[in-house]
Amino acid sequence: MRLNRYLARAGVASRRAADELIKKGRVTVNGQRGELNTFVAARDVVEVDGERVGKQELAHVLLNKPAGVITTASDPEGRPTVVDLVGHEARVVPVGRLDIETSGVLLLTNDGDLAHRLTHPRYGVEKTYVAEVEGDLTPAAIAALAAGVELEDGLTAPARARQLARSRLELVLHEGRNRQVRRMCEAVGYPVVSLRRTGYACLDARRVAVGESRPLTRDEVEGLRRLVGL
Repeated sequence: MRLNRYLARAGVASRRAADELIKKGRVTVNGQRGELNTFVAARDVVEVDGERVGKQELAHVLLNKPAGVITTASDPEGRPTVVDLVGHEARVVPVGRLDIETSGVLLLTNDGDLAHRLTHPRYGVEKTYVAEVEGDLTPAAIAALAAGVELEDGLTAPARARQLARSRLELVLHEGRNRQVRRMCEAVGYPVVSLRRTGYACLDARRVAVGESRPLTRDEVEGLRRLVGL
């Protein structure tokens, strides 16, 4: 595998950060300075700043994210992160983002190929949200959300929308724009009071308490990989 991917799998850094380590000459393969196009074979010895590193086993973790936790690996302001909550021995990172106020299903992994495809627009991975909003929803508002809403970054794609209660709705998206559900609801006149992601592809958190996590089953991992053609 390519050197930056190997370093990411070893828990050293993200691929982007690994590229910087390689450019600075801090990474060697079999005693030779690594390059961005260096490939690592099974018996190769990889070192960073003279310390040997090894590839980690793939890990896939489902977190039931609480509100108030940021979706990142670290935070310069010292706020709690989803990686802190999971506390996995492998260097897992979140796949996509949930904003700090949003709770629910979040996948973390060190499987870079899977994470890349799950977040790529080409694959249109399904994400299900339940939103509590201000005011009494109308059929017209639900229809508008389903048809597509004009936002500052363009018209949203058609979605599935249904009313669950007077001020509660379910929205199923295949896009991943920043704060998309909140912006869509506000655009049709119903600001979000609380938001929870209840499903991501084939995953849900029905058996995971808020703030807790669990490893994915083999069937779940295989289902995700099939979904994105791996």
